Amino acid sequence: MKRISITLLVVISMVVIGQGSVFAHHEENHVSSEVSESDSLDLATHSKSAILIERDTGNILYDKNSSEKLPPASMTKIMTMLLIMEAIEKGELSLDEKIRVSENAASMGGSQIFLEAGEEMSVDDLLKGIAIASGNDASVAMAERIAGSEQVFVEMMNEKVEELGLKSTNFQNSTGLPAENHYSTAHDMAVMAKALLKYEDITNYTSIYEDYLRKDSEDEFWLVNTNKLVRFYEGVDGLKTGFTNEAKYCLTATAEKNGMRTIAVVMGAESTKDRNSDVSQLLDYAYAKFETKPLYEKNQAVTSFEWLKANKQKVDVVTNDSVSILYPKGTNLNKIDTKITINQDIELPLEKGTMVGKLQVVEGEKIISETDLTVLEDIDHANVLQLFKRTFQSFF
Repeated sequence: MKRISITLLVVISMVVIGQGSVFAHHEENHVSSEVSESDSLDLATHSKSAILIERDTGNILYDKNSSEKLPPASMTKIMTMLLIMEAIEKGELSLDEKIRVSENAASMGGSQIFLEAGEEMSVDDLLKGIAIASGNDASVAMAERIAGSEQVFVEMMNEKVEELGLKSTNFQNSTGLPAENHYSTAHDMAVMAKALLKYEDITNYTSIYEDYLRKDSEDEFWLVNTNKLVRFYEGVDGLKTGFTNEAKYCLTATAEKNGMRTIAVVMGAESTKDRNSDVSQLLDYAYAKFETKPLYEKNQAVTSFEWLKANKQKVDVVTNDSVSILYPKGTNLNKIDTKITINQDIELPLEKGTMVGKLQVVEGEKIISETDLTVLEDIDHANVLQLFKRTFQSFF
């Protein structure tokens, strides 16, 4: 493998909001521990634990016992859907692929879409069954397709938990059905939801209020979203409900208004009405008190560099996620800087999505946001003809 040493630092002055503290996160898989004036508020009073974050920055806007370990019930399926979306992105699954349902998957109790052993259903429809109707049978069918068995899939789930840096979550199944040593926290569910929402297509499923499976057949099945807020709260387009007798009523919701996406999690409410009320209250607070300023969109080119020995001589460097800053409404304008640093040692070949640097948003000496920079396409070694042409052109 060939190696190239690159050092690039770009500082861009930008007029943005900055009085006091501008909220942001330092690691993309985590949420910031910085909590604003919410410490004195009393929200989500019907729930055992709750958290409210802004998605792009990961900043916590409200926290109530968010580190308490509790059964997540069907909110477990947020991780299940995350692994499904990852498999689709990697090309290991396609939405139109037909999955044959096993006897094990068909035997799942609780919420289900009544799959039968031997039935074939597309990944697209199974994903609807999970996202809309919280189908346990659909979850297990997808787990078996991706990993060969639900047990191995659960190992993948817990590996992803570790990858996300979560310390208070452990899964025993892909469904959220009651099981010993199956637990999570409001904080960890928010981080998982944040990771899932990187796949923007997921809300095409979680936002559907009603749909049908097996259309135009004798076995047509009506899907109605277990998350009623997608219909009754403006801007809500996901994400996942949960209920068992042990867990009580839980909800991880996400909404987008005026370019700001929030995630609200409540756990342990006594009724559907209580969980919806608590989430609505959290979202009301977020959009009444805060707003965001977008800086970069996902996959936006922020710089480029010349690479003589690569097949693409000009390599574009892009953000791997959207970049925003969060601030209380009414905050005065100030200046911040954006710093782009490209790694010193980059090796050929590069696969699409390889991290090659960092974009930092800074306020003085304080780093208020850090985002990975990646490449949008595969970059390989230049061939002999390309190298000859470039060497020849350098003489003129």
